[in-house]
Amino acid sequence: MAVSLANRHRVLLWGRETEQIVEAEKSRVNNMGLPGVKLPDSLHLTGDFALAANHGAGAAGLVIVATSVAGLRPVLTQIKDYPVKNVIWLCKGFERDTGLLPSQVAGEVIQDMDINLGVLSGPSFAQEVAAGLPCALTVASKSEVLRGLVIGAMNAGMMRIYSSDDVVGVEVGGALKNILAVATGIADGLSMGLNARAALMTRGLAEITRMGIALGGRLETFMGLTGVGDLILTCTGDLSRNRRVGLGLAKGKTLKDVVAELGHVAEGVNCAHTVRELASKMGVEMPLTNAVASVLFDDVSIKEAIALLMSRHVRDENDVLYRQVG
Repeated sequence: MAVSLANRHRVLLWGRETEQIVEAEKSRVNNMGLPGVKLPDSLHLTGDFALAANHGAGAAGLVIVATSVAGLRPVLTQIKDYPVKNVIWLCKGFERDTGLLPSQVAGEVIQDMDINLGVLSGPSFAQEVAAGLPCALTVASKSEVLRGLVIGAMNAGMMRIYSSDDVVGVEVGGALKNILAVATGIADGLSMGLNARAALMTRGLAEITRMGIALGGRLETFMGLTGVGDLILTCTGDLSRNRRVGLGLAKGKTLKDVVAELGHVAEGVNCAHTVRELASKMGVEMPLTNAVASVLFDDVSIKEAIALLMSRHVRDENDVLYRQVG
């Protein structure tokens, strides 16, 4: 995102790995995070958090938090000490220990401070965004001012930005599609066919929608970019880390080995654990999520998980599409 925005804005990119940041600033390539992509001359990098926060301060400034979900709380805790007025985050998932969505984490940290908060989400692989390929995203915020600021700053060239005030719906779609990407990766790794992939994605969308509505999201959100759009991309695109987790498991690799090979966070792993617990507490039926979690954490074999899914009682499709089932 920093690479894309640096083509038309003054962008300062902060990172916690100071040595990596210094090297990237010097070589103009972030070999660890985005190898092979030349950083624009207008993009500058720093290990100084205060410098970066102050750069994005003020009513016209924008701070974009591009950490994992686990990194959101500590970064926001630091940000609130600076005169920042507009913050959006890119992470997708639930906080592991609390089961909170990113917006709920932000609400706890920022509380009643005068800061506009929102999320930018949608079907997007980092490599394609950096390459300037066409991309459509959604900014979701309760603040009309922030939505307008983000659209004005980002909606140009090959990037199109839509807006929404359904923060919860946008975040749930972005989080849960990662679990389904693990499932479709497993199915494709086992050569179960395109029919199976289509079924998984369709029933997966029903799970996403059920949980999203239960948490307060709106139905139409899950039919858009941050719902079905992100689901399609992550389940079928080979750049998806979560899909690659499933492909690795299908080859008989352990979860530990698969994650080590990726070298990056695959949010679907942590998300499966958290969402299974949350769904159980809320009485929301999520058989695909449960199956993925059982393979990841309960030593249930892939074969057993598939057998359990295929032997479930059959009901009317619309009856289980959007309802909570105890």
